[in-house]
Amino acid sequence: MKRPWLAALLNFFFMGPGTLYVGERKAFGAALTLGAIALTYVELNVQTQAPSLYPIMFGTVFVMNTFFALDGWREAKALNEAKR
Repeated sequence: MKRPWLAALLNFFFMGPGTLYVGERKAFGAALTLGAIALTYVELNVQTQAPSLYPIMFGTVFVMNTFFALDGWREAKALNEAKR
């Protein structure tokens, strides 16, 4: 049994690990993790080179991570229900 709260927490703080934890879409989880690494690099550069754009970038990443957290929660919950 997968813990939905753990999948959500992992995906909220860093896109991809929650999806990898559930294990149903491993390639998607790996792609999200690589994308999150690239996005972190871009976010750090935006913060130093265009500080006025950083709040927009931060807000966008926050919303994306929230949706990926919900996706991880739902995926783990559906997997648990399918195994019952």
